[in-house]
Amino acid sequence: MRKQPTAKLSPGGHGSPEKFRGGDNDLGSTKTCGDNPKAIVGGDPIAEPIRSKLETVVVDAGLHIVSTPIGNLADITLRALAVLSRADAIACEDTRVTGKLKSAFGLTAPLIPYHEHNAAKATPALIKRLEEGQIVALVSDAGTPLISDPGYRLVGAAIGAGINVIAVPGPSAALAALVASGLPTDRFLFAGFLPSKSGARRKELAVLAVIPASLVFYESPNRLAASLKDMAQALGPRPAMIAREITKKFEEQSRGTLSDLADAYDGRGAPKGEMVIVIGPPGDQPETAPEEIDRLLEAALEDSRVKDAATSVAAATGWPRRAVYQRALALTNTRPDADEEQGDGDTL
Repeated sequence: MRKQPTAKLSPGGHGSPEKFRGGDNDLGSTKTCGDNPKAIVGGDPIAEPIRSKLETVVVDAGLHIVSTPIGNLADITLRALAVLSRADAIACEDTRVTGKLKSAFGLTAPLIPYHEHNAAKATPALIKRLEEGQIVALVSDAGTPLISDPGYRLVGAAIGAGINVIAVPGPSAALAALVASGLPTDRFLFAGFLPSKSGARRKELAVLAVIPASLVFYESPNRLAASLKDMAQALGPRPAMIAREITKKFEEQSRGTLSDLADAYDGRGAPKGEMVIVIGPPGDQPETAPEEIDRLLEAALEDSRVKDAATSVAAATGWPRRAVYQRALALTNTRPDADEEQGDGDTL
């Protein structure tokens, strides 16, 4: 059996990206209830106490927002099984994906497609079921519903109709990556997917740069390299972690500064699976050299005003905004705005 590297942060989160990869002994490759999910309620020695526990779970009529496994079926919760097994209908993004879950656990409820393209049409029929006193489960393709999916529309309609809405917590790729990142977790912002075009992406990153919290993003493999490059330019040398294939056999974590990670993925083929990117808050990086400030400003000035570019770079690096603004003026050979001439309290 090959020896697996341990997962650890490089000192201060810097240096070349470090990686952790799941191996032959991870949960996805051993004989567990994940390989034979029906053993959970079948003839396995642990089945009887679990069956007894399932029978005690109370499932009321209403809309149940049910979290499902990200990629490892063993992550299903007993409460999720209880709700799904007693549901009158299961609303899901893709019936083919949820069909695998249905087959694995012997579920019998009909699957009703509910996604971005049919939400307006499907919502009234689901609300009618709920008004009739049925149990409707809402699931996503993986993880917690409503996180980067259209389920919030159904939840809003149910609340508007006075229907009971119940959350059934469980797996979440965003939270799994955050807690494994080694970055601050006391305050964080989940930003979902960034825009696909670089200009729009940089503008959004400039807004996010001033937020004093860790940032969590989802990203597709085809856009990963370009997004990392824009993140490095907009946010500076913050520590970051990329989580890939979370909970699956080939789970992988890559750590380093944003610049390190951008360089590591530049020119490589698109990796497999969707990514979660976790970025530390501003102020967690060492003092940025003046040359790096100028490089960040040049990138920000491509599609931002001098004042806005200075604000975003100052937030990303911890430099005083007045000092960054003066460097931006020098780079662009422009005069200061009237409001800047009066000062804003920042000093060199």
